[in-house]
Amino acid sequence: MTLLTIILLPMLAGTTLAWLAARVSRGASAWAVAGVTLCSLGLLLGFSDTIFSGQKVISSIPWMPELGINFAFRLDGLGYLFTLLILCIGLLIILYAKYYLSESDSIGKFYALLMLFMSAMLGIVLTENILLTFVFWELTSLSSFLLIGFWNHKSESRRGARMALTVTGGGGLAMLAGFLLLGHVAGSYELTQIFAARETVLASPLYMPILILILLGAFTKSAQFPFHFWLPQAMAAPTPVSAYLHSATMVKAGVFMLARLYPVLGGTYDFEIIVSVVGLTTMAFAAYVAIFKHDLKGLLAYSTISHLGLIIFLIGLSSPLSAAAAVFHIINHATFKASLFMVAGIIDHECGTRDMRRLRGLFKFMPYTATLAMVAAASMAGVPLFNGFLSKEMFFVESLALSHLGWFGSVAPVVVTLGGVFSVAYSARFVHNVFFNGTPTDLPHTPHEPPRFMKMPVELLVVLCILIGVLPALTVAPLVFLAAVDVFGGPIPQYTIAIWHGFNTPLLMSAIALLGGVFMFWLLQKKFNLHLIAPKALNGHRIFVHTIETLLTFARWMTSRLQNGSLQRYLAILIASVIVLGVWPFMQFGYNTGDAPLTPLNAVAVVVWATAIIGSLATAVWHRQRLVAVILVGIVGLATALTFAYFSAPDLALTQLSVEVVSTALMLMALALLPLNGPKESSFLRRSRDITLSVLAGAGVTALMWAVLTRPNASIAWYYLAESVVRGGGANVVNVILVDFRGFDTFGEITVLGIAAIGALSLMEGLSMERKLSPALLNSVMLSVAARILLPFALLVSVYIFLRGHNLPGGGFIAGLITSVALVMQYMASGSAETSSKLKLEFPKLIGIGVLIAGLTGLGSFVFGSAFLTSTFGHPALPLIGEIPLASAAAFDLGVFLTVVGATLLTISALSGASQRPDALAGVSQ
Repeated sequence: MTLLTIILLPMLAGTTLAWLAARVSRGASAWAVAGVTLCSLGLLLGFSDTIFSGQKVISSIPWMPELGINFAFRLDGLGYLFTLLILCIGLLIILYAKYYLSESDSIGKFYALLMLFMSAMLGIVLTENILLTFVFWELTSLSSFLLIGFWNHKSESRRGARMALTVTGGGGLAMLAGFLLLGHVAGSYELTQIFAARETVLASPLYMPILILILLGAFTKSAQFPFHFWLPQAMAAPTPVSAYLHSATMVKAGVFMLARLYPVLGGTYDFEIIVSVVGLTTMAFAAYVAIFKHDLKGLLAYSTISHLGLIIFLIGLSSPLSAAAAVFHIINHATFKASLFMVAGIIDHECGTRDMRRLRGLFKFMPYTATLAMVAAASMAGVPLFNGFLSKEMFFVESLALSHLGWFGSVAPVVVTLGGVFSVAYSARFVHNVFFNGTPTDLPHTPHEPPRFMKMPVELLVVLCILIGVLPALTVAPLVFLAAVDVFGGPIPQYTIAIWHGFNTPLLMSAIALLGGVFMFWLLQKKFNLHLIAPKALNGHRIFVHTIETLLTFARWMTSRLQNGSLQRYLAILIASVIVLGVWPFMQFGYNTGDAPLTPLNAVAVVVWATAIIGSLATAVWHRQRLVAVILVGIVGLATALTFAYFSAPDLALTQLSVEVVSTALMLMALALLPLNGPKESSFLRRSRDITLSVLAGAGVTALMWAVLTRPNASIAWYYLAESVVRGGGANVVNVILVDFRGFDTFGEITVLGIAAIGALSLMEGLSMERKLSPALLNSVMLSVAARILLPFALLVSVYIFLRGHNLPGGGFIAGLITSVALVMQYMASGSAETSSKLKLEFPKLIGIGVLIAGLTGLGSFVFGSAFLTSTFGHPALPLIGEIPLASAAAFDLGVFLTVVGATLLTISALSGASQRPDALAGVSQ
């Protein structure tokens, strides 16, 4: 439960306190979310002894164990490292954002979204069940969409947010498919079992599809070529978002996923070639592009893409020490890149621009900030005595050990060195063009140092760059080792992280990168004037935009061909499509029936079904006479209810009967908005088409049902009959199924019912079709008196039906419909305005309360360590009454009751108000 608490604290407490504390002051909001983050960090540090002793922490809460879905969480060295980064960098961003955001920005909204994103990232790195991992994976896409588009008044922010969501969300769907295949092959969705099934997965013919699908998700999330283009566009986000999401967290999610699944997917030739080639290509390509970016954050964005490529290249290799190098660079990149993003934000905040063609000579105005930036940039470039140099050295070492990969092993050291040259070049440009290179002119603001505490996060990160660079063994070496063991999935050889390993080839590669990078920058700056270079070549962003525009054009064309506003045409296309899809299997495999004995005919049943058939045909013939059609449909519904009763299904019969009464009343109220007779619109050809489709569809359904019902089948009904009393505590099997065995389905259904009712209200909003009716027609004395007499009896019957529903026909749904029928009579007798004024109910709130009660009933089972919506029952003894059967599902049934009543009355009130006058919607509030 502690691991779950680490995740839920930011999601629940953090988001709530961010909003509430912001009402007090901006500082209070920052302190509140920082306190929540510190609590999660404190819980994490409590596991330090366990993790550093080489153990793992795995906890699980059953949810849907039959489907392999549990709330399972895992903390090992790799998870500990990423959780530490997420929380510690998050704390620094919280402090930095307080000073970065302006007074006009909603700091409560910002911190709430930041907490939501932090929780999603924690979920990714701490989950044991990969399906649960996917839920948090997509939550990062959604929350990052909101964070990138935080300045939604800017078009570039909206575009960047949409692009990031499209690319990462699409990759997430591919990853979901990969997860489902992986779980199917491994026989479990739990990481522990998946790792144990490595040989089974590798031997499966589905290994390659699994690998490609999961890599698509990881590459899109970590902005790898050719999916890199979304990250530079996301730089339209506020700088605290860029510093957090695009250096230490979100873009590292793909890296984490590759590292997490390496023990089951890695170590093969396919994995090594695909991952290392994509990583190396991305590293060199993005580093080269970064040199020519004029926007500070644009340069850092491509630098981030390059360094992510470097890490992914290392993860792709089959060497155990490459895992250690990858983990080490994850730490180093988070420290120097987060600090550089914050420096870019400081420059933008104090100067009013991030364009390096306007920035220059800021060292005179901001010497302290400039010094911090130069240290972080030196680490990014791989200068000795800084942490970036150490992981770059390990990177160079691993690139020299690829002889088993043929031509790629020969090319890799050259590309790696060239990427190092580009990295030094763009780092040199960052320092030279911003802090030196003359005197600034035409800046929106006069440059000056930022507030003291705005620099503090940068200072802490820069100090780490130096400490790790000088004393790696005393700072991060133990954590790197633990995480590397978990990445590789087994023991790794001993190694040393040190500044000096003697004169060797990696040191030569470092020297070439440093000297070559400085020379390249000097050459571009002095001979070609970098400020004048603005490449316009085809790029991923343009291809993406063109693809989206093409898809929209095609969608508009398809819509104009299919959707012309005719519901008749839509139904014809839908039914024709269903007929084609239904006939296709029979054309392949033929049609045959079973030999099950037929049920003898019963005269009463024949009369009832004949009535239903005649009523259906009559409805089709007289459908333009709307009142007649409503009556005929009601007759068909009554025949259906009698059919349920004939087949010993009293619950269904009661439900059908109640639904018929309510729906008939709804249709009668809707008729108040329409002429009594509908126009004749269909031509002979259209009627012929509709008749043909109707006959084919009816015959097809009949044939299908005959083929099914004439075959013997092993029904699941016997299981429910046997277990209803034992496990559900009720003799009414139908109700026990609804509120217990299939309670999750029912919860979804009442949620949809509530949404549909509120949707109907939205559609009716503003609609007023006043009809001039005489008072005698509007208020019937006999109906009014009858409604008043029947209301208390109907409510009493509802209570009776509700209370007995667990053991006899009834339940919350039927009771809700009976209550709705009684109240509908009040609306019909007294009118909408008078009835709503007497009820004094806000129906949307009633729906919300119903769904909330049902949901809380399900969540309550977690308190007792049981799965969602697990019920219990007993037989408490009450004074005077005696022993009564009582099940916790009754609370869930109460939620169903309230939702049904609220949804029905909301629709009735909206229709009634629209047919009378605007002020009649007295009981409807939005």
